[in-house]
Amino acid sequence: MQPIIESLLDTDLYKFTMWQTMLHRHPQTQAEYSFVCRNQPDYPLTELLAEVNAQLDHLCSLRFQPDELRYLRGLRFIKSDFVDFLRIFQFQREFITAHSEGDTLVIQAIGPQVHVMAFEIFVLSIVNELYFRRFDQRAAIEQGRQRLQSKIALLRDFEKEAPLRHPFEFFDFGVRRRFSRDWQTEVVGTLKRELPQYFKGTSNVLLAKELDLVPIGTMAHEYLQTYQALGMALRDFQRAALEDWVQEYRGDLGVALTDVVGMDAFLADFDLYFAKLFDGLRHDSGDPFIWGEKALAHYAKLRVDPASKRLVFSDGLDIPTALRLYRTFAGRTQTGFGIGTNLTNDMGLTPINIVMKLTECNAKPVAKLSDSPGKTLCDNATFMAYLRQVFNVQATA
Repeated sequence: MQPIIESLLDTDLYKFTMWQTMLHRHPQTQAEYSFVCRNQPDYPLTELLAEVNAQLDHLCSLRFQPDELRYLRGLRFIKSDFVDFLRIFQFQREFITAHSEGDTLVIQAIGPQVHVMAFEIFVLSIVNELYFRRFDQRAAIEQGRQRLQSKIALLRDFEKEAPLRHPFEFFDFGVRRRFSRDWQTEVVGTLKRELPQYFKGTSNVLLAKELDLVPIGTMAHEYLQTYQALGMALRDFQRAALEDWVQEYRGDLGVALTDVVGMDAFLADFDLYFAKLFDGLRHDSGDPFIWGEKALAHYAKLRVDPASKRLVFSDGLDIPTALRLYRTFAGRTQTGFGIGTNLTNDMGLTPINIVMKLTECNAKPVAKLSDSPGKTLCDNATFMAYLRQVFNVQATA
């Protein structure tokens, strides 16, 4: 077996930042994460089951290495006690299972959240790479390199435009959807070499370490969703999650995710206090142009200078869309663009749209009421209806 994961740093930075917060503030939380494929693959993912289980066996044999721990300890927002925890951490195989139900691949991670939350990105990377190993690798890489050069040419042409108030900056957010580990390494290394004026970092902590790039990331949906099940009034969960984040990082990692119950409900909680404490907001569903205008209008209503804040876009982006958003907003506010699949899996093949999401916490359902209907996740219709009622969110088709 050729291992897909060989380092526990080969994951998104925000897994570490959320992990540290949960370890410090809610270490007793129990959680359940479930794998879902949102589109139709070219062949049933259940054909990969034996290989998935072998890769999970290998993943659970890995430990953080001394040089990896030194790297994490060197990040100013990572606390020494968290690194001490990681020094003895090892995934427990009993907390993750993979099996088939008909043609459906079922993967679940169930256990203490601080022991199962980090499975997510590794599982997605494993399934993706196993899936694409069955296609013509040489043809895919050739296509990928051609498409990558087209992106580089597009950005070099963009250099001729008159600069706006704030610079164009983009990042690699493609760990979970990558064609392969080696391909992501090639893409990120190429972008660093060819476009240093625009390419400013990667969410992949291992590549950030190896290529001397800035590791990028703050929080994901699971962080805010967890607070739906921690005992406070449901109406207060977003404010509680944001407050814990502020207390944990005290000025670092200041970009807040807005679409766990939709942008409108988020802004109702994102008052002047949070608007001043957070550096900006991240878009991950719904129309990005409408979202950006809402964000800037909210800052204006609070009399916060939008030029001092940043809007980060990360929902299914490609370079042309990122440039359109930049031209729309960069004269008024700082921007950033996290691009995933279109960087690390643009190979002329149809990507599989896979996720592994938090579905239960402390034996209670949790949900995401995304601004894009296809991204809404929850199996409990009663809880979904209650969440919509509490936050006055209308059901969408």
